[in-house]
Amino acid sequence: MKIAVIGVGGIGGYFGGRLVQSGEDVVFIARGKTLQILKNKGLRVDSINGNFVLGEVQATDRPEEIGKVDVVLLCVKTWQVKEVLSFVPTLIGPNTFVVSFQNGIEIPEQLVSALGKEYIIPGLAKIISFKMEPGYIRHIGAEPYVAFGELDNHLSKRIEKLLNVFKKAGIKSEIPKDIWVALWSKFLFIASWGGIGALTRVPIGIIRSLPETRKMLRDAMIEISELAKGYEVTLPDNIVDKTLNFIDALLPQSTTSLQRDIASGKPSELSSWNGAVVHLGEKRNIKTPVNTFIYHALLPLELKARGEI
Repeated sequence: MKIAVIGVGGIGGYFGGRLVQSGEDVVFIARGKTLQILKNKGLRVDSINGNFVLGEVQATDRPEEIGKVDVVLLCVKTWQVKEVLSFVPTLIGPNTFVVSFQNGIEIPEQLVSALGKEYIIPGLAKIISFKMEPGYIRHIGAEPYVAFGELDNHLSKRIEKLLNVFKKAGIKSEIPKDIWVALWSKFLFIASWGGIGALTRVPIGIIRSLPETRKMLRDAMIEISELAKGYEVTLPDNIVDKTLNFIDALLPQSTTSLQRDIASGKPSELSSWNGAVVHLGEKRNIKTPVNTFIYHALLPLELKARGEI
């Protein structure tokens, strides 16, 4: 398949690199120093599943020169989606589809509004990885996993084909029975941990071991589970306990991208994580006190990082 990967960070760099390894026709859309490194030195990935270096990769900052592709893997941060939508249409042909791998619950709807529902495949990725520097990705925890599905959950040939492409690359992949349950389950996990991690500035090993922060974590998850019901998505009854069990198995030094960005004074996905919990709750008159506290407490740092205060 001809695949365009937009965003060469922990998600796009890792999964895009594995797809190149397996022989797929992958082009990375990047800019600045990342583009320069990819063109001159290639892509380096240090992984608990085996390090690798791709000396030659296709990369460009001129997507209009690529032509139409089979698949667009959208791997940028949620707040960068609006910017890249300015050029995504140049990659789309009649049979192209766009897979969103953002850590947020609202992106598929935004993409549908911008591009049309026939082109959009909601997806999610699970991996603890990050960009050490341009062109250098580190994967330090969690078995790499992707899931995606049609908006209406029907099993199409195009997502079956993509599933086989990921599996060929040695990546654990799945087409969930209900992609919305899968997305909300991931959202419950990442928004709760990310927000509390950013607030406390400590890794997950400390958060999960202290009764006070563990209770905050559980309460934040319960709020999101109730919120999902308000949007007609019923998560499994044991979703909170199951998620906590997963968290208990993570490396104690693990952190989230939200936490790392806020600690570094960079713009983050706060508004798409805990902020989304707050405003989605307000729309359905569902109380979200823990997530509201997290969002309001972190908002000054976010606005400062964006130069708004």
